[in-house]
Order: sequence, then structure tokens, then C-alpha cells
Amino acid sequence: MKISARNILSGTVTRVIKGAVNSEVDLTLKGSEKIVAIITNTSVEHLGLKEGSSAYALIKASWVILSTEVDAAKISARNVLRGTVTKVHEGAVNNEIVLRLTSGAELTATITKGSSESLGLKEGVAAYAIFKASSVIVAVD
Repeated sequence: MKISARNILSGTVTRVIKGAVNSEVDLTLKGSEKIVAIITNTSVEHLGLKEGSSAYALIKASWVILSTEVDAAKISARNVLRGTVTKVHEGAVNNEIVLRLTSGAELTATITKGSSESLGLKEGVAAYAIFKASSVIVAVD
């Protein structure tokens, strides 16, 4: 299967909390970074997700918000990952920013060129990738 999502992060399911319709699934990456996904209970069952199983978090680059400063306690997005900018691909309207996370995984965001410039995003700058749990697609092999 080929997909258009730029971000495919491998992890281990470390928690599944089932609700009436949806479940909250925690994936832990190699560097102990955690990604939270909200998916349907039917999807949890179909994918066979349980604590200890391997899975992937798929996140489109356009769903990722970047910031150079963040107080995670004051935003509603469940996923806030710290990284360092390793690449900036400049476009006429949007820039593609690649962050290397502490796990060594790379996360790509597509943001407006103006936002990229106002944040001062360039190689070596520390930044945060922010995305909602409902924006995470979970996949298994």
C-alpha cells in the first residue's frame, strides 16, 4: 500500500481506553515520545490493537501545527512533540519543515511561508509539532 501522508511513525501500543464509540490509543515511539490517537472501537478491534502490539501513526503534513514556544497545559491538542528543524524546503506559498524528534524519527509539516519566516524556522532551531488526536490515523502491518 502506498499512501500520501508524509508522516509514518512506528511505535508500540502502550494503552487503549475504550469509550462508548471511540477509543483513545497511546503509541510510544522508540525515544519514549507518546502519540495519542482517537479512533473508533470498531477500528481498534479490526486492527487488533492491544497493549504491546506494534502500530503506526500516520499524520498528514498539513495537519501539523508548528511553534517555537508552547505550554502544553494550555492547548487542547493532545500531541505536542519537541524536535529540531533539520530541513526547510521553501516554496512560493508554503514551506515544508522537517523536524527530527528525540526518538530520531522525522516529522514533516507544511505551513505557510509567512508563518515559517515569522517563527524563524531554519536548520538547528528547536520547535514543537502539534496535532490533534483525531488527526492521527492508526495502521498495522
